Amino acid sequence: MRVAVFAATCRKRISQFKKKEARVVKNPYMLGLEKNRANYAPLTPLTFIERSAAVYPDHVAVIHGRRRYTWREAYARSRRLASALVQRKVGFGDTVAVMLNNTPEMLECHFGVPMTGAVLNTLNTRLDAGALVFMLNHGEAKVLITDREYSATVRQALALADRKITVIDVDDTEYTGPGERLGETDYETLLAGGSPDYAWQGPDDEWDAISLNYTSGTTGDPKGVVYHHRGAYLNALSNIVSWGMPPQSVYLWTLPMFHCNGWCFPWSMAANSGTNVCLRRVEAKSILAAIREHKVTHYCGAPIVHSMLVNAPDELREGIGHKVSALVAAAPPPAAMIAGMARIGFDLTHVYGLTETYGPAAVCAKHADWSHLPLEEQVRLNGRQGVRYHAQEGLTVMDGEAMVEVPRDGETMGEIMFRGNLVMKGYLKNPQATAEAFRGGWYHTGDLAVMQPDGYVKIKDRSKDIIISGGENISSVEVEDALCRHRAVAAAAVVAAPHPTWGEIPCAFIELHEGASVTAKELREFCREHMARYKVPRRFVFEALPRTSTGKIRKNILRDQVGSRSAIE
Repeated sequence: MRVAVFAATCRKRISQFKKKEARVVKNPYMLGLEKNRANYAPLTPLTFIERSAAVYPDHVAVIHGRRRYTWREAYARSRRLASALVQRKVGFGDTVAVMLNNTPEMLECHFGVPMTGAVLNTLNTRLDAGALVFMLNHGEAKVLITDREYSATVRQALALADRKITVIDVDDTEYTGPGERLGETDYETLLAGGSPDYAWQGPDDEWDAISLNYTSGTTGDPKGVVYHHRGAYLNALSNIVSWGMPPQSVYLWTLPMFHCNGWCFPWSMAANSGTNVCLRRVEAKSILAAIREHKVTHYCGAPIVHSMLVNAPDELREGIGHKVSALVAAAPPPAAMIAGMARIGFDLTHVYGLTETYGPAAVCAKHADWSHLPLEEQVRLNGRQGVRYHAQEGLTVMDGEAMVEVPRDGETMGEIMFRGNLVMKGYLKNPQATAEAFRGGWYHTGDLAVMQPDGYVKIKDRSKDIIISGGENISSVEVEDALCRHRAVAAAAVVAAPHPTWGEIPCAFIELHEGASVTAKELREFCREHMARYKVPRRFVFEALPRTSTGKIRKNILRDQVGSRSAIE
């Protein structure tokens, strides 16, 4: 029986080979036109810094306090880093973890580490020792480059790690707070021992891993999302094209570079030959001062960052007369925030994506005629998650079970799905989660949305955040958007609270603007003017909202709260 099966398999393969051979003979475009070194190279974003150093060697690449590096210098420092790591036996398939702020060292790691063939693992600087040790062990970190500010937490994590990790300290000139050195050497000494002429090689295969990013892990251990060189290259370019960035833009680092590799903007800015303005702390005063001093043209961030600027005292914005473009993501931006950005003259564009899609992989692409519409209509159109990025093959909304696209009626809900080059390789050491995420040939986001008649996607909620009250589905995003229109409300988060009659009811957690006041009764009446009565929150809690380091509101904490305490009425 086995012999018969083997024989059948051989005949099938011979037949396939003959068909392929016949196809080559018949098709002149397949004969003698193979890939070779002259006409093909694996895509990698590492080539961007090489080009900028060659074309604009004296243009300022990085500004950080008193430090300035040109593209020639930034490239040389990145090559020194790669050379020094290779001397420490770092190579293909190794992991180099970094615990760094938005500093020149973090930018250099995005080039120097993958120049060795190793994989860059950027760690969230707000994590505790327990989370860090999981990532260091799971990612099998060989080297850890860490800022002195985080020495207390890092020391605890290293003591718990199940492996020997070489530690390199970064002592940033802009940091004067507490902390100690833990490593065998410091970053500048490391670079001094490396060669600025190090002959790095790109990947043999553009599918090779370039970076490792961990998800938040709010419902269990975080998952390790693996990016490849091809995706990083294409998303870096898509950031420029999809946003319409002019050459040599000035980009302010308000978005953490540890989050989705800064949405791939370290590589985007090298391709753009622009200027990176680094910032250790995200505060309205320092952001606006940097925008004014360095004529910043672009920055990215979660809604909380933009709201901070909208609500900053007018005097902090004095002297900013040039156009500033901003990207917002992490959550659908409230209408009040979109209107506020327009009021202060900042051009806001909404993008959408996840860690699994290299950060943004969809954009609310604007139409010129939208600018002639009433502000309320502009806000509605610009608040959508939009259409796919230029280098993403597919973005759609589907019935998650039937895997059929929902009608473009703006009403029928389904799950947002992506496919294409801007989707991760998969989850490190987790084939089951990878297979489930890619079920049916699409990446399943878990976000619920509708497809509007013009093909733009509009999020309604995360699947776990939909509130089902008396059999009716209530979008927490819709309720939050209405609440944020109230002048006293700085931010709102709505979750399901248990109810003996209705099963669930909306419970609103409210963060007020400084000095503002409002009662639950006033907010309830305000909501009734903007939505159906059954969607109006029955319960209100007034307190500061818990957030992740990237500005996302931690609804898992709020869901826990409503089951254990009474809301303030």
